[in-house]
Amino acid sequence: MAEESRYILVTKRDCPTCQLIEPALEELAHSAPVRVFNQDGAGFPATAAADVIDDSELAGSWALDVEIVPTLIRYEGEIEAGRTEGWDRAAWRALTHLNDLGASLPEFRPGCGSLTRDPGIAPRLAARYGGGGLTARRIDLAPLEDAIETCYERGWSDGLPVVPPTPERVLAMLAGTNRDPGETLGEVPPDLVPVSIEKIAINAVMAGCRPEYLPVVISAVEAALEEPFCMHGLLATTYFSGPMVVVSGPLARRIGMNAGGNALGQGNRANATIGRALQLVIRNVGGGRPGGVDRAALGNPGKYTFCFAEDDDPAWTSLSEDRGFARDQTTVTLFAADGVQGIVDQKAREPEPLCRSFAAGLRVVSHPKMVQAADAFLVVSPEHARVFHDAGWSKQRVTERLHELLTIDGSELVQGAGGMAEGLPEKLKGRSLRKFREGGLTLVRAGGSAGMFSAIIAGWGASGEIGSSPVTREVKP
Repeated sequence: MAEESRYILVTKRDCPTCQLIEPALEELAHSAPVRVFNQDGAGFPATAAADVIDDSELAGSWALDVEIVPTLIRYEGEIEAGRTEGWDRAAWRALTHLNDLGASLPEFRPGCGSLTRDPGIAPRLAARYGGGGLTARRIDLAPLEDAIETCYERGWSDGLPVVPPTPERVLAMLAGTNRDPGETLGEVPPDLVPVSIEKIAINAVMAGCRPEYLPVVISAVEAALEEPFCMHGLLATTYFSGPMVVVSGPLARRIGMNAGGNALGQGNRANATIGRALQLVIRNVGGGRPGGVDRAALGNPGKYTFCFAEDDDPAWTSLSEDRGFARDQTTVTLFAADGVQGIVDQKAREPEPLCRSFAAGLRVVSHPKMVQAADAFLVVSPEHARVFHDAGWSKQRVTERLHELLTIDGSELVQGAGGMAEGLPEKLKGRSLRKFREGGLTLVRAGGSAGMFSAIIAGWGASGEIGSSPVTREVKP
């Protein structure tokens, strides 16, 4: 025996098409059971023939996965047998098998958007009614507890206020990636706790990220977990350094990252929050906190967040290309960075004197008498870059010249030379030594269009064996 047909209709009062179809609803309700879910409160539609439900909380609409109102759904028993959206007389008649349904109505009228599709509503409904697939432990607060103060009290903050990671916010953040929230990327030092995409999204919310930043944050975390970066060692060292994130490629521009004026400073949401999200993952997932495994004697302000984008410079290879990727690929490069050391040269108009200024500044990385003890990034400002461009110097040529200028006679580097106890063993006197190892000096362009100021950013250690090596990951959706 065939199951009796029944219908569910989803409407909202301020939809003109929903108002238009009231006569058709009345006809249908006299032929079969109809339940109406109205999204904007009771009292509409005004019919006694149908069972009208106030769905202003949108529980029914969310469960039915409605995108357009009106939506008419036919059921055979408990099985959905078909649905149609808006008002299409032929479609309604085919669905209901009522060949004269809506004879007085126009042939077609489009519907309106369901309230479940309003901006910000879907994550809220998913969290409220379905959990959204989240598995992280939830912490319920008492009515009078302040969420931000609770984050401080429980040690989840880096010292600045964080955004409380409600389920709605976390689900909205996860919309920024197509990766499975349950996917595990690896173990975060120092406690070696597994980190999932969901856990990264939680900390991205706390950092203040937008969903479109999440793929960059994920790639930064992946880079931090690679062995050559040595995140555990970076935490445990008493040195200054913390992770610096450099984003190169088209996605950096699309999400609004700053590669121009004040690129290394404050004021840009993407720059500030992407770097902060990485640090919060290390803190909140891995347990890397100052006074614990984080043993920095002084630290540096970049340990809150240190993140910027590379300025697109058609005259030079991009950082992505330098690291083995294509120019149109977006990459994240992680570097164990100290603070920023400024280089001022407002007189040089030729490459050679400017290279000599850069080399003099780079000589003091770690210590003027230390060689191959640390890597460094040289952030070349557009005005300084123009000196090289006008002379036809490629990035590679500039880098090679800097290495030549930074090849130093060992007699200047040994202990006692220059009246400094620090230095290399006496046996190296007379040898020529390069300041940086092969690949240890990286040039990247960034900064404002005015100002002949560039920057040296020194690092911690010169290899994965005794320190950290830069790591680059491609950013994927």
